Amino acid sequence: MNPDLLWVLALLAGAVTLFVIGRPRMDVVALLVLVALPLTGVLDLQQTLAGFSDANVILIAALFVIGDGLVRTGIAYRLGDWLVARAGSSETRLLILLMLAVAGLGSVMSSTGVVAIFIPVVLGVAARLRIAPARLMMPLAFAGLISGMLTLVATPPNLVVHAELRRAGLDGFGFFDFTPIGLAILVLGIGYMLLARRWLVRKGAGDAAEPPRLTLADLAERYRLGERERRLQVRADSPLANQVLNELALRRDHGINVIAIERRQRLRTLLLMASGNTLLEPGDVLLVDIASPTIGLLGSYQALGLEPMPLPHSYFSLHTHELGLAEVALPPESQLPGKTIQELGIRSRHKLNVVGLRRQGQALEGVLVDEKLKASDTLLVAGAWRDIHRLQGLSRDFLVLSLPAEVAEVAPAARKAPYALLSLAVMVGLMVSGLVPNVQAALIACLLLGAFRCIDLDSAYRAIHWPTLILIVGMLPFAQALQQTGGVELAVQGLVSGLGDAGPRLILASLFALTAVIGLFISNTATAVLMAPVAIATAQALGASPLPFAMTVALAASAAFMTPISSPVNTLVLGPGQYRFGDFVRIGVPFTLLVMLVSVLLVPLIFPL
Repeated sequence: MNPDLLWVLALLAGAVTLFVIGRPRMDVVALLVLVALPLTGVLDLQQTLAGFSDANVILIAALFVIGDGLVRTGIAYRLGDWLVARAGSSETRLLILLMLAVAGLGSVMSSTGVVAIFIPVVLGVAARLRIAPARLMMPLAFAGLISGMLTLVATPPNLVVHAELRRAGLDGFGFFDFTPIGLAILVLGIGYMLLARRWLVRKGAGDAAEPPRLTLADLAERYRLGERERRLQVRADSPLANQVLNELALRRDHGINVIAIERRQRLRTLLLMASGNTLLEPGDVLLVDIASPTIGLLGSYQALGLEPMPLPHSYFSLHTHELGLAEVALPPESQLPGKTIQELGIRSRHKLNVVGLRRQGQALEGVLVDEKLKASDTLLVAGAWRDIHRLQGLSRDFLVLSLPAEVAEVAPAARKAPYALLSLAVMVGLMVSGLVPNVQAALIACLLLGAFRCIDLDSAYRAIHWPTLILIVGMLPFAQALQQTGGVELAVQGLVSGLGDAGPRLILASLFALTAVIGLFISNTATAVLMAPVAIATAQALGASPLPFAMTVALAASAAFMTPISSPVNTLVLGPGQYRFGDFVRIGVPFTLLVMLVSVLLVPLIFPL
């Protein structure tokens, strides 16, 4: 063993030790590596800093931006809504659906990109269901890694091994050759995570220091809105059709307060906030707050040409990302006490509707427009989130007491969602087709998001998680250092010479283990490049088919479950899940052994030796 290799191994051991200890931060350790490696003389400064120009680093940065674009346009939250709707209150069902969705998407596009997209989704779902994010983040990462075992194009190592087989004059793998084994491992992963999730949350981690924020449902219950919400459609023969709301006096004369309007336009339904000059059209569905549940029984709907429509849930929960609620008090210096709600003109001046009034802790009922305000009153206003935020700036007359938890999920570019989906589809199509490299496909998607105004430059830069990028850049030089000093070659020679007389399955297990261990320190693509020729040569020396040996290497290259630095997918969830280095070791090592066992059993059955 030469002195240069000893220096590199010592530095690698020191970095891993600091990762395990948890101090200093992992990105700081990576910076220390960048400083120390040139001092060993193994790599020069240019080689050490080459990670900053690595295509994978640029790809990951671009995927952070794409993920933020999906959040800003509301797509991520709609996906979260779908998961919650299908899972209900069952965390088990949620975990299963999450892992299936991530693995399915990751089988045709970058697993790193899929995980980056799902992180805000999972955080939002966890907050809504009051689940610790740690119970879902590692299953998310593991599903992303398993997705690389489902198809030929799911991850670069599969293509590297396939190319090496073709170079050796063999047929290589088909698109779905990986799928049977990958599906078995996915089922195993879901079952394993259902058992292991209880060990993912440390005591004190993720505990809320303050009480949970009120939700829209909480505010609606506090002001007793549930009894008064209705959806009413304007019939073609309605006297309200083609009339302006201000001229109709629906609230004063009929006790019907129009909050918003669902209007069908082309292939989608728009939600319009009601204002005094809103023109009603035939077919409009009015979201209304009625003064009394008996109004509909008195014939008012029929006289006004309104048709009651189903309302399975509160319309605030149906339109969470556009329609909001806020509780408002009157500050001591306010000039508003003594005035009626009608005189305040909140709808005409601030584009908001007063839907509730609490006095001395009790919600008042009936028509509120003529109620004179008192200094201790609190109002509940409804309207577009942007108008609610604007009201926060009017501190002289209004004091916004509480915004519901859903305000964090407001999509500032919700109307651009179709364009964001188009940008994502373009990226996926380019990645699947292979017309351009993955990094170019991601950058094209970023440019499209910017061109369509789904995201702006400031939010794009904020979306990039720089500590993650620094960590990856700091660890990349180890691949070249180990190759230049002969460290990887030494390990490969030991495998070939030590296991030449062992049985085929034991050699497959050893190949899997060595590939997985090397993948802890260098990228899985580089690991596949190094190990694929060894696997094929070993098979030929034994007179066996190279396909099971090559497949084993490809599967092991994706089995990066054991540390948070063994794959960018793991690194992405490290912060949001509040994990430590040891959490991945505790959960990942047993699962890697299980994956190795399944691979050694199934691979020879599908690809005979």
